[in-house]
Amino acid sequence: MSDQFLWVEKYRPKTIDECILPDSLKQTFKEFIASGQLPNFLFSGTAGVGKTTVAKALCNEVGAEYLLINGSEESGIDILRTKIKSFASSVSLTDSKKVVILDEADYLNANSTQPALRGFIEEFSANCRFIFTCNFKNRIIEPLHSRCSVVEFKIDNKDKQIIAAGFFKRATTILKDENIEFDPKVVAEVVTRHFPDYRRILNELQRYSVTGKIDSGILVNLSDESYRELVKNLKEKDFTSVRKWVAKNSDIETTQLFRDLYDKAVEFLEPKSIPQLVLILADYQYKAAFVADHELNTVAAMTEIMIQCQFK
Repeated sequence: MSDQFLWVEKYRPKTIDECILPDSLKQTFKEFIASGQLPNFLFSGTAGVGKTTVAKALCNEVGAEYLLINGSEESGIDILRTKIKSFASSVSLTDSKKVVILDEADYLNANSTQPALRGFIEEFSANCRFIFTCNFKNRIIEPLHSRCSVVEFKIDNKDKQIIAAGFFKRATTILKDENIEFDPKVVAEVVTRHFPDYRRILNELQRYSVTGKIDSGILVNLSDESYRELVKNLKEKDFTSVRKWVAKNSDIETTQLFRDLYDKAVEFLEPKSIPQLVLILADYQYKAAFVADHELNTVAAMTEIMIQCQFK
């Protein structure tokens, strides 16, 4: 599947003006663009809020050549050392600035890879900048915090309605461009359900647009039926069905799955089991930042819930 088939790539904003952001954040980034100089950045925030998009847009607007490294896939120090040194030390044919974007940097080893990056930042400070993105800034070591301008992609309650409305407008424009029939109320429901995870919203809309129409029929798929199926399997201690459910729903972010179970716990668990559920979910959410196999980690969490919690 080509990147351009994915709406999140095809319609990724190219400039800061095109990004759906709170005005305060947008103004901050515009000031850096106006100066023509970028500092080292650490972007933190929940999944899908636009951290990587902003990093790329900043590079585009200041005319910087950038190298994107996914920290969850290329976390070895030798790979990073080779890639970064090769990129930062090479001569640019256009004499443009250079930026290394380390995406999902909270997956980088805090005992080896992250400390080594301190040296990279200093060694290449004359001709290269670094932009780190992460979901959990507490997993980034303090020496990297101190070398970067830390920006939190956080939407205040007073801005949520305006920002959500802005993304609703963007989503409907994309659907029109793709010649997809849609019910605005249904699109609004999708946006409301997954906001502020813009990536998830677009992926869901693309997923449900394969028939050429987005109408109330998809709300069945967006309802809690899938979670009720999972809870039923957990209650019946049907490990095989739980494992199949996790594999089938692998596109659901672990953080989102755990949050939904936490929010709905009072509906399916005995009250005395809810504290145990919280401890299990918190433990496996923490582990999710380091494990190699996320499906296995999620199945392990579900197994503990099956064994240790009492269902209604």
